[in-house]
Amino acid sequence: MVKILVDHRERNSGIIKELIKEKFDVDIKQLAVADFILQSKNNKGKVLNVGIEKKTQNDFLNSIIDKRIITQLIALKKNFDIPILVIEGSENIYELRNFHPNAIRGMLASIAIDYQIPILHTKNYRDTASLLAVIARRLEKTRKPLSIANKRKALTLKQQQEIIIEMLPGIGPKLAKSLLKKFKTIKRITNTTEKQLQKIDKMGPKKARQIKNILEKRYVT
Repeated sequence: MVKILVDHRERNSGIIKELIKEKFDVDIKQLAVADFILQSKNNKGKVLNVGIEKKTQNDFLNSIIDKRIITQLIALKKNFDIPILVIEGSENIYELRNFHPNAIRGMLASIAIDYQIPILHTKNYRDTASLLAVIARRLEKTRKPLSIANKRKALTLKQQQEIIIEMLPGIGPKLAKSLLKKFKTIKRITNTTEKQLQKIDKMGPKKARQIKNILEKRYVT
């Protein structure tokens, strides 16, 4: 079971009661960093700490003004394996205060790109509690290592041949098919002359010369 540590300042937010209703192990204490800490274990049994900073929309805007958000983001990155920022509220954040929209957009962009911290939005305290519950349950699941291997269906021989020819300069799918139809094999295409290549529709002297250079010039290290 994932343990959820909650900062004492969230005691009256209503979130704690909602989490208890969901049968989570909630421990209220004074947290130096973050408002919620979810503790789980990764696939190797190592403790994994998820630190969540929760801000209402108004508090988020205030933290931009006093630059408090920067200090908190740095602390989140430094202290947790997975840092998350939750912005709570259902109003249009760009109309809440006399704030230039680009100042808000700039901070949101900085959080996502410069600090690489996910930003999640919730409507109210119940929605925030539900989000925490979903995150906690996801942490409980066995997590398989992510694979970047391409899972698409294996290419046919015909498709592989077309892709190889398409990699030549100035060759698109249509021209690749024309070359393969004319010369039948990749080997014959590589062995043909510039003059023979130019007999293919849309194949000019410059393009034919580029192809022959790619195929015949010595590789220089």
